[in-house]
Amino acid sequence: MENQKLIGSFKQAITLRNLPFKGAIKDSSLEILEDVGVWIIDGKIAEIDSFEVLVKKALDENVDILELPAGNWVLTPGFIDCHTHICFAGNRSKDYALRIAGESYLNIAKAGGGILDSVRKTRAAEEEDLTGLTLMRTFEMLTEGVTTAEIKSGYGLSVEDELKMLRAIQRVSLQTPMDVVSTCLAAHTLPPEFTDKKLYLDYLISELFPKIKEENLTKRIDIFVEETAFPYDLAKYYLQKSKEAGFELTIHADQFSTAGSKLAIELEALSADHLEASSDLEIKMFGESNTVAVVLPGASLGLGMSFAPARKLLDAGACVAISTDHNPGSAPMGDLLLQASVLAASQKLSTAETWAGITFRAAKALNLHDRGRLEKYFLADMLAFACDDYREILYWQGKLKPELVWKNGEEVGRHLL
Repeated sequence: MENQKLIGSFKQAITLRNLPFKGAIKDSSLEILEDVGVWIIDGKIAEIDSFEVLVKKALDENVDILELPAGNWVLTPGFIDCHTHICFAGNRSKDYALRIAGESYLNIAKAGGGILDSVRKTRAAEEEDLTGLTLMRTFEMLTEGVTTAEIKSGYGLSVEDELKMLRAIQRVSLQTPMDVVSTCLAAHTLPPEFTDKKLYLDYLISELFPKIKEENLTKRIDIFVEETAFPYDLAKYYLQKSKEAGFELTIHADQFSTAGSKLAIELEALSADHLEASSDLEIKMFGESNTVAVVLPGASLGLGMSFAPARKLLDAGACVAISTDHNPGSAPMGDLLLQASVLAASQKLSTAETWAGITFRAAKALNLHDRGRLEKYFLADMLAFACDDYREILYWQGKLKPELVWKNGEEVGRHLL
């Protein structure tokens, strides 16, 4: 028995249909529909059309009509946050205070802060506690319009603790309405128990990978490519082994120095994320590749760094996604709409480019092809904003939040009522 419903009416709908995956996009390419309803069948969009026309059809076919509260509503696709680290315990507020006082990220790490501080706190947490903390964060993200999110491990750095994190993420995926995509980032940095980076990577390949496969905990492997983390040659070795084992690849690339993006493109990774240090050479390579360039404005804001060159990447023909890097250290804010709005103002991204970056282009970074647009057969992951015009959403730079959130056609978040 098909589950059908009609939702409306919306003063405007920004569909994002027919927009390209790569390169710059002019706002004139946006499809803006007016006075529409959305017909949903089994959690997927079946039709977007005049609400008046669809109401007549719904009455004829005895389909439920869910009318919105009085007022003007703008409909958009649900947001996709394709790079987060929200499975963690504790916080790094002391690190942040040192950073804004002028201390460098690397010096803080050398003094015992940084990633290893989160590792200590996350290792000390029970799986149940990690599950609860992560679940709470997913519900916060849902109220902000994120209907699909990637969540990384990487604060365990041992087989036992990485498995604990991945199991917690898996449990969260079963308890939240949000779709969760897990990624193993065990190669985040060298844990204190190891002094040899190659030995640590071999340990992950031989001991962790089989258990991940056995429990089906993730299909994705990530690595932080930096001299201070894992240099190019070792990262290439690890990623080749990951690929041979059947995993999809994504890479922390070009945050402080270049090399990671070259490796990502060479190995045909789904995405290369960060890119604050990317030069014209790397930008050109992205334009000629199918690897998604994921920019993370939250990390730039948290570290006081320049933004990744999103405008240049788009002009070079790259597929650019925008994500939060939501994590306890460098990017604690985790507000995708706010960050995308600020990045757009700084980098002169069009409304169309900004929306593409947090919807269907972000979905491509996760190898998902059924969401990110208001289009027939796509998931009915949708947001309703209480405003007169779609341009108001970015104009308010994150202050205007969605009042209604639907996941697979079911309402999961409501602010007003």
